[in-house]
Amino acid sequence: MFTQKLKAQLQETIREVKDYPRSGILFRDITPLINHPVLFSRLIDTLKLRYQHHSIDFVVGIEARGFILGAALAYALGVGFVPIRKKGKLPFKTISAQYQLEYGSDSVEMHTDAFREIKDAHVLLIDDLIATGGTALASLELLARLQAKCLEACFLINLQELGGLDKMAEKVNTFSVLEYPC
Repeated sequence: MFTQKLKAQLQETIREVKDYPRSGILFRDITPLINHPVLFSRLIDTLKLRYQHHSIDFVVGIEARGFILGAALAYALGVGFVPIRKKGKLPFKTISAQYQLEYGSDSVEMHTDAFREIKDAHVLLIDDLIATGGTALASLELLARLQAKCLEACFLINLQELGGLDKMAEKVNTFSVLEYPC
């Protein structure tokens, strides 16, 4: 369970970087958290407790920091890990889904055989942060196209005012560890 004390400790390790990657953005940098052996372990252990009885087949992580959280959690749960990557980064046959950005569009991809032919694979989608929800919604589209059942979408950080978690909650169960105003 994420106690207020644990949440406060996690929040204290997340660095805020002004004007990154461009002017006007306040970037939440999780590298100090993942560099902290005790707090990172507590984060993964607490997520494991949350999901250990959910019959999860795979943890699906969204590039790039979702890989860090997702791979560690998949290991802790004893299940497979599946990456969702930016276009052109996966070496085998892929499917893709496009999403809108403020300044255009982008797409994410995953391997067509990501779930090793397990029908109706039960998956947990994870990423470090949800803002507007574009990447996460595109990831959900990929999961649906491969007939996986997303049991929940989990985010370390929810930027509340941007509404991404609310958009996701219309389609799937959601959970965020930390809530931030923009």
